[in-house]
Amino acid sequence: MKIKSLLVLVPFLLLIQPAAFSQTGVSPVLQEKDLSWNTTAKAGFTELQIPTGGSLVQGFILTPNGSEPHPTLLLLHGYPGNERNLDLAQAVRAHGWNVLYFDYRGSWGSQGVFSFRHCVEDVKNVVAFCKANAARFHIDTNRIALFGHSMGGFVCLQSIKEIPGVQKGFALSTWDIYQQVSHANASMLAAMEKEADDYFVLNKPSGKALFAAVMQDPDEHELTAHPAGFKHKQIVMLDEHTRNKTLAASIQNTGPDYFSYEVWKTDHPFTNKRISLINKVLSFLDR
Repeated sequence: MKIKSLLVLVPFLLLIQPAAFSQTGVSPVLQEKDLSWNTTAKAGFTELQIPTGGSLVQGFILTPNGSEPHPTLLLLHGYPGNERNLDLAQAVRAHGWNVLYFDYRGSWGSQGVFSFRHCVEDVKNVVAFCKANAARFHIDTNRIALFGHSMGGFVCLQSIKEIPGVQKGFALSTWDIYQQVSHANASMLAAMEKEADDYFVLNKPSGKALFAAVMQDPDEHELTAHPAGFKHKQIVMLDEHTRNKTLAASIQNTGPDYFSYEVWKTDHPFTNKRISLINKVLSFLDR
C-alpha cells in the first residue's frame, strides 16, 4: 500500500512546481545542477579591491565559462547589508553572466565613509572599473545590469537614472529613503538615527548626519526627481508590501521601455520565494 500511494503522489508533486511558477507569471528557467567547467576558459571567482572616491571597496566577481564577452550583473546590498542574495549570484553566473558583488564605501570593512549618496557614486565607479577591466574579466560593457535589495533597490533606481549606459535594473523591496525621512516625525527620526549609530559595520560620522544629508540634498535622494533618467530603461520593481505603489506608478509614467511592478506575499528577504525570485530575475535578464 505504501509503494502504491507513493506512485500516486510522485506525479502530483511533479506538477506542483510549475503551478507555483505560474502564479508569478514566470516560466522556470533555473537549472539546479552542478556547473561543468569549460577546459579552455573555465568559470571562476576573483577577489576585487575597487577604487572609488579615493578609497578601496572590497568585492568579488563570479565569472562563467567561456572567453567571449559576458553580460554582467552588479549586486547591490541593503542597509547595512546582511542579506547578500548570493544564491541569486550563483544562479545568474550559471546562466552565463558575470556577477560582481561589492560592499559600499564605509561598509563591512571597505575603506571610506558611508553615505547613501556615496553608494550611488560607488556604483558609477564600479561600472567604470568593469569597463576598464573588460578584457580581463570578459565583460560585455554594453550589457551591465543592476540588482538591488532594500536600500540597494534605492541605489539601483537612482543609479540607473544617472548612468546612461546601464539599461536594466531590478529593484527588490526598494527602501524609498527620501520619502521615509521626509515624512518621519521627531521620534521616528530619532529611532532611525539610533539604529544607524548602532550599526558598527557602517563607518559614518553619526546617524543624525547620515539622515540630515538626505534632506539637505533632495535632488540626489528623491527617486522621483529628474524622472527623464528612467526613460527607455528596463525596470522591474518587486515588493512584499504596497508602500511603493505610488513610486512605481511615477516611474512607469516616465516611459521606460519595459516596466513591471508586483507585490508578493512574503517577507523582506523573500525567504519563502527564493526560487521564484531567481527565476524572475533570470527571465528579466533574458529580455
